[in-house]
Amino acid sequence: MGYLIIVLAAGFFSLQNLVARVLFNAYPLGGAMVGGFVEPTLPNSFLLLFMRMLLGVPLMALVLTPLYPNLWPDLQRLQKPNHRRELGLALAGGGLMFLYLGLLYVSIGLIPTGIALTLFFSFPVYTALLSWGWFGHRPTAMRWSIMALILLGSSLTVPLGGEGSMSWLGVILGLASALAYALYTVVAQKAFETYHPLPFTGISFASTLVLSGLCLLIWPVNLQGLDWAGLWIGALLSALATASGHLLNNLGIRWVGATAAAMVGSANPALTAVLAALALQEHLSWVQSFGVVLVTLSVALLSLRQSTS
Repeated sequence: MGYLIIVLAAGFFSLQNLVARVLFNAYPLGGAMVGGFVEPTLPNSFLLLFMRMLLGVPLMALVLTPLYPNLWPDLQRLQKPNHRRELGLALAGGGLMFLYLGLLYVSIGLIPTGIALTLFFSFPVYTALLSWGWFGHRPTAMRWSIMALILLGSSLTVPLGGEGSMSWLGVILGLASALAYALYTVVAQKAFETYHPLPFTGISFASTLVLSGLCLLIWPVNLQGLDWAGLWIGALLSALATASGHLLNNLGIRWVGATAAAMVGSANPALTAVLAALALQEHLSWVQSFGVVLVTLSVALLSLRQSTS
């Protein structure tokens, strides 16, 4: 039962990425063209993030409160002077979540969803290097080998033709989102030494909402002619997928443990590629598919090695 819950959580996380892809690109669904509501640009990414978080933050509050009854007291404690360190790390984490989601959104809009997620899942390489520099956790020879396989798999997914500069921009943004997420995980690891993960996550979501709103004021989007019904439906589906994924993932961890959950979660790139092929008819070449599988297996192996060390 626990493994089924974790698989469902991974499915919801993949669904939120497919929704982002449809918001940026039109696809034939049910005999009609659906999606392509905005161009895959950074300001439009801010708009979609703002709409998603406007619905997602209240949903996450509903999800996190029963999971962690001390959520609101912990948030209030951040106002005290002796908790300035935790507040600073939480706000830094929120800024990095906003950055990696914004970059990943644009990447998903420019290149196939499975490829964008595979490039994003190269983040363990950056995380290991950052942890080495910050915490002194030097990777072992085995971990260096696994990280080399992750980079090899990521390189195999890179589009070699077709849309030219747009494809390469999507690749660069996918890798940049991986680096931003790696920084987020390192900041989170430091914060978790003295602060609970769930209120930290809540602050990250709320910070993303505020920052995306501020960026819309600085880089306004032309709102005329937008299909607001489609955008809000997409934002609602994405928010529901995010909240459901986090809830099911936490429930699954209680059943099977964090190690098994991480192992199943590492299949996200492959699962996303399969769902994209079935729902959106996004087909990868054999080389790209091998790259997705190689990254998936390497991340799973790295998760296993980290749990046993």
